[in-house]
Amino acid sequence: MRSKPSWIAPLLAALLVACVGWWGDLEIGRAMRRELTDDLRTVRDADVTALEIWMINQKRIAEALAEEPRLRNLAVELLARNQGGDADRPAFALASRQLIFGDRLQQRLTSLGYTVAQLVDTNFEIVLDSGRGRSRAGTQVGEDSRPRFGELFASGDPVVITPFKTWLREPPKRLPGRFGGPGFGARSAGGLSPEAIPLRELTVMQVAAAIKDTNGVTRGALALIVNPDAEFTRILSVARSGETGETFAFDPEGVMISRSRFEEQLKRMGLVESRSEASSALTLRLSDPGGDLTRGFKPPGTNTAVWPLMEMIQRATNGGTGVQVEPFRDYRGVPVIGAWTWLPNYGFGVATKLDADEAFRTVRVVRGVFVILFLLLVLASLAILLFSVRQRAWHRRLTEAELKARQLGQYKLVEKIGQGAMGVVYKAQHALLRRDTALKLLMPDRADAIAIQRFEREVRLTCRLRHPNTIQVYDYGFTPEGIFYYAMEYLDGLTLAELVERYGPQPEARVIHLVLQIAESLAEAHSLGLVHRDIKPANVFVCDRGGVPDMVKVLDFGLVRTFDNAEAPALDAAESGLIIGTPVFMAPEALQDSTLSDARSDLYSLGALGYYLLTGQHAFDGETILEICQKRLREAPVPPSARLGRPLCAHLEALILRCLEKEPADRPQSAPDLIALLAAGPHAAQWTLEQRAAWWSAHREAIQQAQAEEAQPLPGAEPVNIEIADRA
Repeated sequence: MRSKPSWIAPLLAALLVACVGWWGDLEIGRAMRRELTDDLRTVRDADVTALEIWMINQKRIAEALAEEPRLRNLAVELLARNQGGDADRPAFALASRQLIFGDRLQQRLTSLGYTVAQLVDTNFEIVLDSGRGRSRAGTQVGEDSRPRFGELFASGDPVVITPFKTWLREPPKRLPGRFGGPGFGARSAGGLSPEAIPLRELTVMQVAAAIKDTNGVTRGALALIVNPDAEFTRILSVARSGETGETFAFDPEGVMISRSRFEEQLKRMGLVESRSEASSALTLRLSDPGGDLTRGFKPPGTNTAVWPLMEMIQRATNGGTGVQVEPFRDYRGVPVIGAWTWLPNYGFGVATKLDADEAFRTVRVVRGVFVILFLLLVLASLAILLFSVRQRAWHRRLTEAELKARQLGQYKLVEKIGQGAMGVVYKAQHALLRRDTALKLLMPDRADAIAIQRFEREVRLTCRLRHPNTIQVYDYGFTPEGIFYYAMEYLDGLTLAELVERYGPQPEARVIHLVLQIAESLAEAHSLGLVHRDIKPANVFVCDRGGVPDMVKVLDFGLVRTFDNAEAPALDAAESGLIIGTPVFMAPEALQDSTLSDARSDLYSLGALGYYLLTGQHAFDGETILEICQKRLREAPVPPSARLGRPLCAHLEALILRCLEKEPADRPQSAPDLIALLAAGPHAAQWTLEQRAAWWSAHREAIQQAQAEEAQPLPGAEPVNIEIADRA
């Protein structure tokens, strides 16, 4: 039995590793996505929980201050006197000082972490702030804050008002712990008037609780001013992960209301003003620029208001909650993954994100390691394959050299003249008869059971054929080393494939002459119940033999089969459903099942061969074997005259196209029928003996001239004489 090539094992190993690696990559990717989903959800929920706890505490503190009896009574009195006009101003100022200084409100606010407190009445007027110490009657709270104050006045429950922008006149030196509120100037310092102190933009947020009288009626609100950077943004930054993780809050318009982790980077990109006091809070719109700004992408415009919101911000502002681990672009255009949620009770959303490059770094490392290992395995497999091929080549050369160096039975090998699917053909000489012989060998590395059986059948069936146009077999045997061989007549000429390749399309009279001889050889084989199954130009030899120029010899009966399947049932069973032969010249029924071949299948192949001799082209062409087979089964061949662009003998063209009919019943039914039809053509006798002899004479002269040209030395080359006596 034939041993498996040594390169099969590493190739299978490489394929197995590739499949395992592909599966492992999918599983690692799925596991990583599940883990990232859980991590993002955990970070988001942790930040939201911490933020909610902090806001609840702020509400409780504000509510506790608003419910203290002394502070509540003074606040109710201030709110009432604010409605009294100028007559109550002295009393109002006294009550204000008592609230701020007598009750040490500002000192208590500082100890609790607040900067300023404001007193707001139910008409949304700011009555008092602790950072200024006097009335601001008539000053309204900001438009954005009014809905939240309205909720407070309607329900009596404390509210948190998300960060907003305000302006503060900040003196050169401020008292520790003081922070201005919306709509208020700073205290004068150093004798400067408020108008002389420059304005400074600030981001603030508020927590407000109801001021109620003794009857429980809401008279106003106590609003505590909170520095969002000190608490709000800090809480969101506690649980962020990695080097690029970030959690932030945003309003319904998609504007960030906390500070970004990438403040300096945003200033360099121009998304935030480059002023030292400028920040991303309430300035940065969370838009998708369409490309990675960190890598030099230039967006079509600088107006971020026309850019679409980030994907997760769009979903969140629509009231959604979710996680996405398929990368999308953030406000810098960097591919990220993220989680988001909308907090309807507070009117803002919270999102957390992580750069995709950092998130999937582990997957890339694992994938890179696997690719390196796989490439190393492929290189090792290729090295083994190369070594195996070279080893087999050297083994074959050694075997051939050994064969040439000794006799094979009565035959001495001279030179290798061909190689086919069934074996190697050598020119040999009979030791006693001194007759040139072609010796076909089946090498041990090809000698499996099927090959041996087919080789023996070829010899046995070919020996039964006696027609002059069929190759003659002289002898058969095998050596002690297991090399099977048979001897046949040696031919000096060329195959029909070489004839067309060298001389192009042949004249109609010569095509008839050649096809007639092939048909006569097949007629004998068919009469014995044999089908050749591989009639093609390479298996038909034409030579000048025994004074008979242009004599045809049909070769290679290696695929022959019997009509009744009696010769080799095991082979026929093994071939059932397979394509046996050369698809370019096979009949349609043989393409479907090789065991369906009969004499008419050989005539189809002979018609395809005649088409090739006439035109120099195949009846059906295609990019692939499958395409050729499909055309052979479904399409009609183009007439030879149409291929050549000139008229041909109508009788010969019709006969060739009839041989190429798809249905066997539409073809000539036997080789003798085809011979009779060919002989009846007007050009049947026009390829005369003189023309044949002249052609072969010219052919031999051309070969001799080509050999002489090959033997000529290169231009400028001089002969080199080596004297043995001069060598040391």
